[in-house]
Order: sequence, then C-alpha cells, then structure tokens
Amino acid sequence: MPDETDEFPSDFLDIDDLTTDQLAQVLARASDLKAGKDLTQLPRTTLAMLFEKPSTRTRASFETGMTQLGGHAMFLGPDAIQLGHGEPLKDTARALGGYADAIMVRTFAHENAETLAEYAGVPVINGLTDDAHPCQTLADLLTIREEVGDLSEVSAAWVGDGNNVGRSFAVGAALAGLDLAVATPDGYGLGDDVYDRCADLGTEPTAVDSPEEAVADADVVYTDVWVSMGEEAEREEKLPAFDGYQVNEDLLADTDAAFMHCLPAHRGEEVTDAVLESDRSLVWEQAENRMHAQKGLLVELLE
Repeated sequence: MPDETDEFPSDFLDIDDLTTDQLAQVLARASDLKAGKDLTQLPRTTLAMLFEKPSTRTRASFETGMTQLGGHAMFLGPDAIQLGHGEPLKDTARALGGYADAIMVRTFAHENAETLAEYAGVPVINGLTDDAHPCQTLADLLTIREEVGDLSEVSAAWVGDGNNVGRSFAVGAALAGLDLAVATPDGYGLGDDVYDRCADLGTEPTAVDSPEEAVADADVVYTDVWVSMGEEAEREEKLPAFDGYQVNEDLLADTDAAFMHCLPAHRGEEVTDAVLESDRSLVWEQAENRMHAQKGLLVELLE
C-alpha cells in the first residue's frame, strides 16, 4: 500500500496501488470527464493493449476511451504477441515501452503484469489477472457513488466466489471506507491476504455464514460467475459448493438493494435472469463506467 504522501503511482496493478485520496481523485476525474466538465485530451498518445485472455468490455472500453481522449489504442491479441511464445516477457516489455506511452495487459498470471511494469519504462495498467481486476473496481465504485450514495455511507454484500473481481472489490471497498459483508462457500473465500490488506486500510470485510446474512443490511449486492475463465476443467467439481449462493428474487425479497455484476453473467447460475433484468440492476451502468473510470485513470497516469 502506498504512503498517503506518495505521488501518483507509475503503474496500476492493484487497486491499493492508489491511496484513499488518489482513488477519490481518479473517481472525481472520471465523473468530470463523463459529464463533459473536464475536456482533458491526450493527443499523440498510444496505449498498447496486450490480451492473453479474450474480452469484450475491456477492449471496447479502453479503445473507445483512448479515442475520446484524442489518443490511439493498439490491440495486440494472443496470436499477435510473443507472450508465452518464446520471447522473454521482459524483452516484449522493453520493446513496447519504446513505442507506446502506456501498456494495458489482460493476462492470466499476475506476475506477467508485474514483469511488464518492471521493464517497460512506461505506465502499465492491469486490465485483469487471475489475482486482481482493479479497473473493474474503479468502475464499480464510480457506479455506487453515482447510483447509490456516498461511498463511506454505503453497505455492500459480496455473494459467491472469492475470485479476482471479489478480491479487488473488497480491497477497493476498504480503501473507500465502504462496509462489506462477504458470503463465500468453504474453500472459495477471498483469501487471508485480502483481509490483511483491508485491515491495513482500516476497514476489514465481515465474513458471514450465509448469503441471507450478507444481504440483510446491504445497499448493494454484488456477485460474479462461479467458474472463471481458465477454470472450465474445474466446473463439475466446483459448482456443487455454490448451492444456495444464487442471487435470485427470493434472496433479495426483503431488501431494496441494488444489484451488481461485472459481466459476462451465467444467467441461471450465480444470478437469475429476473434479477439481472430488474429495475434494481446496475450492471449496464457498471459496464459503461468501465470506460469513464479508465479514462480518469489514464489522464491521471499520463497527463
């Protein structure tokens, strides 16, 4: 975790690379860019986008965002880059650092993002790794602030798998002062390291025994897929553990909580179609806010 007196970080690999003040700064910038109050541009700026994992929202949001900022996004998919095909990643990093002003990477191993950051010489943004999804957390917090209320006065619930999205959201919630209750099956929690990081930030999540307990006092209920990309072989083994963790109308019957999901959703598994399509659903606002939040981040990193 950076010290509160530190300058804005050179890379963004985890949500707690930011301080509380820096997080607020990025969210405020994102809001102003979205509203047209901030007209900052990044002309003649190139973002290299490395994709080892496929994506819809990550590619579209970064590419459109860079275009709106007057810059250029260069897509490098798994068949177009040397990642995992013989060239050391540090060599790829140094070469791309000579062409681009920043690099966004969406990869499996978190160590890949760390290696890029070490050797590229330009800002590196984590667009998703198996450990973390900090750009999604920026969009989540921006959405909650817009649609629910002041982050320090909001209570949220995480229900389901303690995956990369959940891990980043938990740490981001702690950074923003948001109360969080977590309901995960045995063996699929967020991890002790996440609770330790949150405790260092002063707001540790509350682990509860059931989804019902998690959502009881929640203003926001958040879930994600039970089988993440790359875990398909574990599907039959993993799914039985999540019996009772579906976010459905019965679970939310006694609450007015908004619903969040980072998408894509496996409708009928972790969430029902009825909840996803209901008036309480904020998933489309979240999806759009990926672009606005990332624009705010890019401006803070590159302006």
